[in-house]
Amino acid sequence: MPDDAVSPESRATVYTTLAAGAGFRHELEIKRSRFITVLRRTGDEESARSLVASLRREFHDARHHCSAFVLGPDREVQRSSDDGEPSGTAGLPMLEALVKRETAPGVTDLSDATAVVVRYFGGILLGSGGLVRAYSESVSSALALAPLVRRQRLRICDVRVPHASAGRLENDLRAAGYVMAGASYDAQTTVLRLALPDEPDGLALAADRLGALTAGSAALLPGETEWIDVAIS
Repeated sequence: MPDDAVSPESRATVYTTLAAGAGFRHELEIKRSRFITVLRRTGDEESARSLVASLRREFHDARHHCSAFVLGPDREVQRSSDDGEPSGTAGLPMLEALVKRETAPGVTDLSDATAVVVRYFGGILLGSGGLVRAYSESVSSALALAPLVRRQRLRICDVRVPHASAGRLENDLRAAGYVMAGASYDAQTTVLRLALPDEPDGLALAADRLGALTAGSAALLPGETEWIDVAIS
């Protein structure tokens, strides 16, 4: 097995990432230098590098556009760039701020995240130690404020019910704590999609609950697994 390969037994089934959307921005001023941090959820290297390129165009007059990203459920892809700052003073501290971020007590599982720090030099040299602290603090401060979600690999199960009862059943399932993954419709029925942990006991329990809620008139039809965003409680 290659050194960077991940065995099926060790593959992650849940991790934390940034909420989907246009991204999150935060700015610090340190000794008259402006550090503008942009965080965005990115699913691959192309998306991460595209973000860096777009910020180079937006902040074309800035001296540095330093970056770091971590990708994949197992965080197997990790890259950083100092973009002209002294080696090791920008990109690596930024990357460490991403990979060492605790998303729960003792849990460091943030991934599919790119951080870009745009620096406008303020005329005062910070020194190597000062730069390390500034870039690390910039990313850490932004992460402390950015919205996060859990991303979990779940089994998608269909429940087919008449249109008239679909709304009530969906509300009952949500109230019971189940994650809904959308719905589809045909002429006679609504197909509710439940996202369930891919475990036999959990699927059996959900089937029993569904039977109780519908007096046995609806069945749980397991399908494929998908990555689903789940709110952090």
